[in-house]
Amino acid sequence: MEIKEFIENFAAQFDDTDVSVFTSETKFKELEEWSSLTALSIIAMVDEEYNIKIKGDEIRESITINDLFITVKSKI
Repeated sequence: MEIKEFIENFAAQFDDTDVSVFTSETKFKELEEWSSLTALSIIAMVDEEYNIKIKGDEIRESITINDLFITVKSKI
């Protein structure tokens, strides 16, 4: 699993936020479009794309996309 691919999959969960906004250091909960529904989409995306289960607590504890990537990668 590569961070670039993870960022692309992460960004795909947002409808109105430009893809150029997403980097490994993006503080995703500060994005205007972020919501609990988006969090559920991220959980589903990680399950579908990587066959890994993450919990809401793990998203809440993550600040940047890279933080979440590290969490997901640690479960491989």
